[in-house]
Amino acid sequence: MQSTRNAGAHEDAETAAGAERRSTRRRILLRWAPVAAVALALALFYAFGLHDYLSLEALRRYQGDLGDFVGEHPVLAAAGYLLIYVAAVAVSFPGASILTIAGGFLFGAVPGTVLAAIAATTGATLVFLIARTSLGDFLSRRAGPRVQRLRHGFQEEGFSYILFLRLVPLFPFWLVNLAAALFGMRLLPYVIATAIGILPATFVFAYFGRGLGAVLESESGPASAELFVALVLLGLLALAPAAVRRFRRGRDKDEGAPGQPGA
Repeated sequence: MQSTRNAGAHEDAETAAGAERRSTRRRILLRWAPVAAVALALALFYAFGLHDYLSLEALRRYQGDLGDFVGEHPVLAAAGYLLIYVAAVAVSFPGASILTIAGGFLFGAVPGTVLAAIAATTGATLVFLIARTSLGDFLSRRAGPRVQRLRHGFQEEGFSYILFLRLVPLFPFWLVNLAAALFGMRLLPYVIATAIGILPATFVFAYFGRGLGAVLESESGPASAELFVALVLLGLLALAPAAVRRFRRGRDKDEGAPGQPGA
């Protein structure tokens, strides 16, 4: 009788251990499945040569076909644009600026800005969620000095910091996405700050796309002037990070000078 009870207890223990192993494997699979999907999507993106289509040359080459499709199927075209843009941002593919230009090129400056902002915010949110659920512990242990420099800012005032980093792109878009997730920023403030912060740059690129489209359609003076304004805005946008770094260096130097507070 005793041996029977011992055998039953042993079987129960083995069953429990087996169930625990299966549960652990299931958790690991669910945790890493989003990362695997992103890696597979990125590999397929390059394998099928889709990156060749994210260029100004491709916009020029297919201008007529794209314009006709947007004119005949505006809703479907907008939905396809959103899907492509979200996928590109979600896999951190370096082509978001071209896609934003394409939005202005195809839909106009304001509609292109709205579509690109929605898509970029959605894609960034997906990256944030994937990083927080799948890669949080792994990346936080291996985060390099660039990411570590962001930690203090996110811990002090996450919303204001992410808003600033979106308005003035001192760090790559994908790095800000990961850092916000690693340092425990809440989802809603992250989404709102991202949506607001990317609007100025998104409008500049979409406006450039609208001007580029006008130039390709006509060589008239107004179209050339529109493109010139867009180029000036792009130049100012490109100078913003350097201006902020110079201001911060000057401020730090003043704070460290003799007789200044904090010296």
